[in-house]
Amino acid sequence: MALFNYPEEQTLPYGQAALLNNTTCGCNKGYISHMNGFGGITIKGSVNNPCAEYARYEAKYSANIALAEGATVGEIALAFSLNGEVVQDTVAVATPAAVGDFWHVSGFEVFDIPKGCCPSIAVENVSPSAGTTPNPSIVVRNLNVAVNRIA
Repeated sequence: MALFNYPEEQTLPYGQAALLNNTTCGCNKGYISHMNGFGGITIKGSVNNPCAEYARYEAKYSANIALAEGATVGEIALAFSLNGEVVQDTVAVATPAAVGDFWHVSGFEVFDIPKGCCPSIAVENVSPSAGTTPNPSIVVRNLNVAVNRIA
């Protein structure tokens, strides 16, 4: 299992991945890799069984999120992205009453990675726009991500 975190506050514009640091990387075979200070986590489609067509990983995230200064009050959201594309069933939404009100959100996904592929997953700001305003920037703190190769 690989654990990543970023306890400090970071402001994420819409569509940007959150920064992460390695906490623990229990994967000594290189199936899960990451560079400190970047958002992407590479997961490899390495299989032990030559008949297997994919490797399976479970990934979880949790964080506190709030509207950034200057944003219009409305829904804010985080989600996993796979190679930059939002994984819709991992979207976690909060609706704070004011800028600076933090809410706790979390998400979970099982990724089936085809043999030989090496995609990147990240936690991204996917907040919708509030009517005529642009998509808001959000503040993320105490971000934690766990990735575990399960098959």
